Amino acid sequence: MDASYDWHVLLIAPFGSVLKDIPLPLHEVLLFRDEARGAAAADDAECYAPDQSAPQFVGQTPDEYLLCFKQDRLTRIQASVRLDTAQAQEVFAAACAGWLQRAVASAAPAPPAPSAAPAADSCEGREGAMHFSARLGLEPESNLSIVLDSVPQ
Repeated sequence: MDASYDWHVLLIAPFGSVLKDIPLPLHEVLLFRDEARGAAAADDAECYAPDQSAPQFVGQTPDEYLLCFKQDRLTRIQASVRLDTAQAQEVFAAACAGWLQRAVASAAPAPPAPSAAPAADSCEGREGAMHFSARLGLEPESNLSIVLDSVPQ
């Protein structure tokens, strides 16, 4: 598997970085949230998209790549790629297995092995101070969406 299957390629600056220190030119993106979907609290993050191509993720350029800031500090990254429906489950399962393996390997001290296999359409874990959450959309869209955020220490 190539390096683009590792979610770390999406992290172009450390969490907590100041907006002006991001190494890409960015433009602000307005996000509209549907409160009917059960959003617990309003997200006051300001999100930006790069003016140039986003980093390759699972072998392709993301359709969506957002860097979100609270109080001018990077707190979340969101990305989404459209996968070929015939290979979506296989790509998602392989990527998720790699992410979970790396998360377990980086945990200290030796954590117990995960007791259950990841769900076929979702993958979640923590690596150090970073949390990742990914899901695979249903056919016919087959979008792989991932959210990276910092975990309070």
